[in-house]
Amino acid sequence: MGRITLEKVTKSFGEVNVIPPLDLEINDGEFVVFVGPSGCGKSTLLRLIAGLEDVTSGAISIDGTDATGLAPAQRGLAMVFQSYALYPHMSVRKNIAFPMKMAKIPEDEQKRRIDAAAKALNLTDYLDRRPGQLSGGQRQRVAIGRAIVREPQAFLFDEPLSNLDAALRVGMRLEIMELHERLATTMIYVTHDQVEAMTMADKIVVLRAGHIEQVGSPLDLYHSPRNEFVAGFIGSPKMNLIKGEAAQSHNAATIGVRPEHIAVSTTEGLWQGTISVSEHLGSDTFLHVHEHGLGDEPLTVRVGGEIPVKHGDRIWMTPDQERMHRFDKNGLRM
Repeated sequence: MGRITLEKVTKSFGEVNVIPPLDLEINDGEFVVFVGPSGCGKSTLLRLIAGLEDVTSGAISIDGTDATGLAPAQRGLAMVFQSYALYPHMSVRKNIAFPMKMAKIPEDEQKRRIDAAAKALNLTDYLDRRPGQLSGGQRQRVAIGRAIVREPQAFLFDEPLSNLDAALRVGMRLEIMELHERLATTMIYVTHDQVEAMTMADKIVVLRAGHIEQVGSPLDLYHSPRNEFVAGFIGSPKMNLIKGEAAQSHNAATIGVRPEHIAVSTTEGLWQGTISVSEHLGSDTFLHVHEHGLGDEPLTVRVGGEIPVKHGDRIWMTPDQERMHRFDKNGLRM
């Protein structure tokens, strides 16, 4: 079981209120991702759940039990940090065993759990090595293994992949997702990378300045953002947000259109612009286009990788009217 409920939870540091009253329900077995820009409160919220920070007011319950005043070790949770925090003089086996040794778990049970975790994380052949003999991805798997053997009610991940290079990030992302499928245990994952959020989550919690802007599945947030902030944050490349006459013609203060929902032509269309940058990525090409009637920010357009256009070319663009998003003067979805 790993159901976690936050009721009117707040957190202040002195006179600075970083988490205003916040309610959140995390269901047993869910993979929930907290995402938002730096300073939005996502790591603080995770630390409140873990018990590493005290709540200023409100309540946190785990499987129906009030955990607000419990010490971290009493909450039945396991946390994986951005830094691996491994003991360099210990073998992988001893690093993984350390929390069980502290909990005085019998040695035969320790061995069973270590072997199971090592098998799940492809670490069996590395159990007798020390952390300095491992790659960054392998060290992160050891840190995850140390959490697994505690058999927690939920796993808490605080930007665990930010120290890895791009290729390792993708590989570890897949491994964590597969691990969630095998263990069927609640996981809460903090990241500033909305691509990680979109690809990993059952449910995304979008935060800004301590407030929850929207909660939903990745596709819910992608197709039906509640406001301009969510619309501009979720999706890569981000949604084009356009104000002025183009928006007013749709009876909106702002219209939003995703890069992949704009058709491109060299002969005709609704908007005409000049390509300033063309990013050819093979399967896709991202065009950054200046259209002087739509403001100073260039439009981003996603097209096929074989399109024969370049810097300085004039093109026509036509947004898909049925996939256009409309926002009022307060930035809320219409």
